[in-house]
Amino acid sequence: MDERQLRVLREVGELGSVTAAAEAMLVTPSAISQQLRLLQRSIPVALTERDGRRVVLTAAGRALAGAAADVESALARARQVVDDFAEQPDAVVSVSAFHSAAAAFFPSLLQAGDGPRVSLHDEDVAQDEFPPLTREYDVVLAHRMDHAAPWPRTVAVTPLLHEPLDVAVPVGHRLASKVSLAPREVAGEPWITVHDGFPLMATIEAIGAAANRRLELVHRVNEFTVVAELVAAGAGLALIPRWTARSHPGIVLVPMRGVHVRRHIDALHRPERTARRAVRTTLANLRAAAATIRTASA
Repeated sequence: MDERQLRVLREVGELGSVTAAAEAMLVTPSAISQQLRLLQRSIPVALTERDGRRVVLTAAGRALAGAAADVESALARARQVVDDFAEQPDAVVSVSAFHSAAAAFFPSLLQAGDGPRVSLHDEDVAQDEFPPLTREYDVVLAHRMDHAAPWPRTVAVTPLLHEPLDVAVPVGHRLASKVSLAPREVAGEPWITVHDGFPLMATIEAIGAAANRRLELVHRVNEFTVVAELVAAGAGLALIPRWTARSHPGIVLVPMRGVHVRRHIDALHRPERTARRAVRTTLANLRAAAATIRTASA
């Protein structure tokens, strides 16, 4: 049995006939009869009987119709509970982010004032592992390079930033005074880059391909604050985000030419999560934070 079938039974009992119930529910009498037949299949005793030309409820049918009122009341209360939950402005919203996005966006979420209570988590994973995280978190801050595959249709995407990455060079290095750098100018240097499978690796490979030589990868570090320290210490060159990575007095960021080096920072979430007001507010706060980052970097 389901809610609609029970409501049909209740209406027939209260109004006294299939025809009257059909008029009240704005359907045909045959539709009412069909729902009664479907309900009867799940009940071992007769629910209706003939009274002349009319179909009326039996004693069992009247008892079930009475219980149907309680079912409708309980369902109405359940719906109200769900509606109240969905509209809670200060509900907890779980947000995960890879490290540089966490550093750039988490403080803004915490300082947003009245609104959702955010629960923050760091998740630095390979590109194809970001979408599955939306099962665990309400919002997932993820990144992918321009040339990488788009996010799957199973997740909704709120774009935040389209960020350039520059070549990080130690202060005093022969390349530090350049206005921009071509692949051939950097291909002979040692490089610090991320682990295999992470979004940036494809761009490192593209630089090598454009220079027609394989880059020497001497260190594998995913955290850009650590990478900046290594570059400043003279360990090699690296690609570092222009807007979201913290500045370092020991390095200079020089734009790359000849290879398109930009990444998308997006908020991923399951479409149904935005039924909650707190999640919608969190996404709006992330968009506002992204606008502030772009303005400050202009």
